[in-house]
Amino acid sequence: MQKTALITGSTSGIGLGIARCFAKAGYQIAFNGLEANGAEVAESVGKEFGVKTTFSAANLMNPEAIQTMVAEAEATFGRIDVLVNNAGVQFVSPVEDFPVAKWDLIIGVNMSAVFHTAKAVWKGMKARGFGRIINITSAHGLRASEFKSAYVTSKHGVTGLTKVLALEGAPFGITCNAICPGYVRTPLVEGQIKDQAKAHNMTEDEVIEKVMLKKQAIKDFVKIEALGELALLLASETSSELTGVSIPVDGGWTSQ
Repeated sequence: MQKTALITGSTSGIGLGIARCFAKAGYQIAFNGLEANGAEVAESVGKEFGVKTTFSAANLMNPEAIQTMVAEAEATFGRIDVLVNNAGVQFVSPVEDFPVAKWDLIIGVNMSAVFHTAKAVWKGMKARGFGRIINITSAHGLRASEFKSAYVTSKHGVTGLTKVLALEGAPFGITCNAICPGYVRTPLVEGQIKDQAKAHNMTEDEVIEKVMLKKQAIKDFVKIEALGELALLLASETSSELTGVSIPVDGGWTSQ
């Protein structure tokens, strides 16, 4: 039977890369994102790989919208076999200046939404005796950095939630794991490079070397394809004993 993956934040960046890997492997894809062209992105990927796709513009700050998104995907495809919690937001500021609204947004999208999506798919996965939940966290789910209080908190929270879901899902054939990337050269990171260059009066190459990749032993950006292939492995039936772990894909950052 053809499997279905629901991937949040999948109309750009890492999420889109993972969605493309799953579509190439023959998965039906339920896309989600806030980009204006989200429906077109989903349709394009479906046509390219010959798989059925849907698109939801659900705002992940809204638990009811999440429930509706999951219900619509289940109604369309009959089941959700794999949930990839990828959507995330970031804001950098010293703690004394950190806006409360930004804290609430980051905790809501990066952490609370992971709980709400997992809860929404849980009943169906449990009934079928099979489910794969994959949380895209960050090296910051294992290590901290200055000026990222909300982001680091949210990613550490998801690390803990991953373990809880793994334990609760074990009797029912549901696994839950986290992938923890270092820096990935997405459009969002490209923007950060330019902003950092202006803020620190550096060249963009200096920002990459001295700021972004400073903590990585391998001085290169993480490839989206590597994240997608790892997610496919975690989603497979042969990974039934692999659960509750957070896997760094960070060029050796967290090994130091």
